[in-house]
Amino acid sequence: MAWTWRYFEADGADPLAEGLPSESFTSRGDAESWLGENWQELAEGGVGRVALMEEGREVYAMALEPVE
Repeated sequence: MAWTWRYFEADGADPLAEGLPSESFTSRGDAESWLGENWQELAEGGVGRVALMEEGREVYAMALEPVE
């Protein structure tokens, strides 16, 4: 199985891809750990939301917002 992240603008529109990592992971845990380490850099690069994909199927989506 391949796990990947899809990136979206803050309003959830149009997927973003240009200049962003296109990592592929062998487990959900590895994908989630990677996001935990890289979410701030993604947010600074214009990513507002991400969706975890398993073999092209969306598992869940979430916003990249700092906890206050």
